[in-house]
Amino acid sequence: RTMQAPVAPSPTHLHRVAPSKLRRRSAAERSVAGRRTPRTTAAVSQDAAATAAAMTNSPAVAPFEFMTASRVVFGCGTSRRVPSLVKDLVQLNQCADKPALVVTGKSDRFSAPLVEALKAEGIESVVYHCPGGEPTTATAEAAIALASSNDCGSVIAIGGGTPVDTGKCVAAVLTNGGETPDLYDFLEVVGRARPLTTRCAPFVAVPTTAGPGAEVTKNSVLEAGDRKVSMRHQFMLPELVVIDPELTLSMPRDVTAHTGLDALTQCVEPYVCNATNPLVDAISLAGITAGARSLRAACENPLDIVAREDMCLCSYYGGLSLANAKLGAVHGFSGTLGGLLHAPHGAICAALLPHCCTVNVAALKGWFGEKEPDLAERYLARYETVARTVTGDANATVEDGVAWIVKLVKDCGVPGLGEFGLKEGDFDEVVAKSKESSSMKGNPVPLSDEELKTMLRKAL
Repeated sequence: RTMQAPVAPSPTHLHRVAPSKLRRRSAAERSVAGRRTPRTTAAVSQDAAATAAAMTNSPAVAPFEFMTASRVVFGCGTSRRVPSLVKDLVQLNQCADKPALVVTGKSDRFSAPLVEALKAEGIESVVYHCPGGEPTTATAEAAIALASSNDCGSVIAIGGGTPVDTGKCVAAVLTNGGETPDLYDFLEVVGRARPLTTRCAPFVAVPTTAGPGAEVTKNSVLEAGDRKVSMRHQFMLPELVVIDPELTLSMPRDVTAHTGLDALTQCVEPYVCNATNPLVDAISLAGITAGARSLRAACENPLDIVAREDMCLCSYYGGLSLANAKLGAVHGFSGTLGGLLHAPHGAICAALLPHCCTVNVAALKGWFGEKEPDLAERYLARYETVARTVTGDANATVEDGVAWIVKLVKDCGVPGLGEFGLKEGDFDEVVAKSKESSSMKGNPVPLSDEELKTMLRKAL
């Protein structure tokens, strides 16, 4: 006879009950079994305190949040999907029977084909052309008036930072402004800074430049006379972003250089700021890598689609980084200087970037290093990582990185701020206003007035 090895019983074998033994519990029994004694807030707090006390060391990561657009579609040719994506979005939001407001630049190069394609999907639209230059309160008010008078149900911005920032304002005010919408109800500094209480109208951003990153931020920055002001709320994040590098192929060299250096700045500053986090660290470094690798190539050969892809990624990553960390002295100055000089935001950032690095590094190695040696060492290590990333040299020093950025700005033909009208006599006022900006408060070093003036002087 053949012998069979006994089968080891499984846990289910051990606990198997004959069907005849099973009895369904009554509703009362199930209710009692499922009932738990609620824990008080004090008890939960005591448990948390006990857990914290039991930890063998302190947490290395400070708590952080991360916000961005609801959906991002990236890649060459993706702009051709915009009409069908918009159709899905407006149907989901039950506003397909209302026209969409298309916000664009002075040209109809991008808006005209989009309007026709939307019409083929059954979506009517009204077009608002932003005048040239930076977005202004007047521009936003005119766009809001057009959208309101046409009972628009959604907003599509296609263009650079000006249409995108303008479109965000329109989408917010359409649903929060009531019967007589007033932009100043929601603007900071010059307005009443009311928070949004209702979700914005469906908003779609299709950037055609690679720099501002406004398509993934929760605020709009507008010129109001001689200053720049913001409207901000998490509801202002777009529901859909489509980033197609092919749309950037027609950017002229100077715009490519200015916006590209702005994008690079928006990756560098969050990486070295005083309020970063692990997610921003990874994203911003990826953006620095892409921008350093491809900005020169995009300037020299505008049809280099691989370089354009890299710069779109750099811009996208920069927008994600600045929206979820802080910036620094470059952007601390840019708002004040933008209002004073009415110069392109990207050009201002490009002119300031290398000199901000120089002044910050000098402070970290000088007075700040003597006062806070451990903190200064950590910031310098970040600048060293930036240097090794941009140069591609694993042994590069902080000074090598600063020199590389200085040469990049020069190679890109970026003019000094003096060419836009900045004079040394403006420094006191510019420094006084800029020190109060939220971006300046993110700088790794609290710079003195004289250090800030040195930065401006070098940027002339």
